[in-house]
Amino acid sequence: MELRMIARIENSFTGTFGIPRQSGLADRTTARVVFVPEFRNPDALRGIEEYSHLWLLWEFTEIKKPEEGWHATVRPPRLGGNTRVGVFATRSPYRPNPIGLSLVRLLKVDYDCADGPALVVAGADLMNGTPVYDIKPYLPYADCKPDAVGGFSDRYSAYRLPVAVSEEAKAQADALGISEEKMSELVEVLSLDPRPAYQNDPKRLYGMSFDDYEVGFFVTEEGIKVSNIRLRSV
Repeated sequence: MELRMIARIENSFTGTFGIPRQSGLADRTTARVVFVPEFRNPDALRGIEEYSHLWLLWEFTEIKKPEEGWHATVRPPRLGGNTRVGVFATRSPYRPNPIGLSLVRLLKVDYDCADGPALVVAGADLMNGTPVYDIKPYLPYADCKPDAVGGFSDRYSAYRLPVAVSEEAKAQADALGISEEKMSELVEVLSLDPRPAYQNDPKRLYGMSFDDYEVGFFVTEEGIKVSNIRLRSV
């Protein structure tokens, strides 16, 4: 079967580190679904405004396939990186086919932009530039299962860390002209704790690319402390 890319994602996640591990966890973050010219047809979106949420099917483009073939088990970061579970019992990107599935909230359909019509969505867990292969509406009567069980992932569904921004980082953000809205998005993303669970060094300075910026932060028992924000070198 040949898959045809219909669109690409445009958002603030310019690197893989820091992208939320599931869609909808960072609901303040927004993204644009920009269709390739062949599918830039308003008729293809007729009626989509009636839905609040959409499914996106996309490709993990940054994952290198192992030379020896696929692996039956993977080591989820939230389990400490040492516990192996079956690949089909996870949403790990290391799969026989690198296909991702995300549920996003539809904010609006932008018909007036130069590359429109484009979809503006919230809560996407995709890297900037990710190819999208299909879009389907979320159907509450069929897709919502209130009594569903989430396996080992249920233990981490409410995991969040408090985030504090240093005075130096605040001054740098002001000097760079970063809006309060964008800072709010950054804080929400950081609260999800981008680190693998096996990394626990309070003295380690982590770096995460976000939009046009490089964000430095520490993780201690008190939570996450943003130490600096600088322009990202291209």
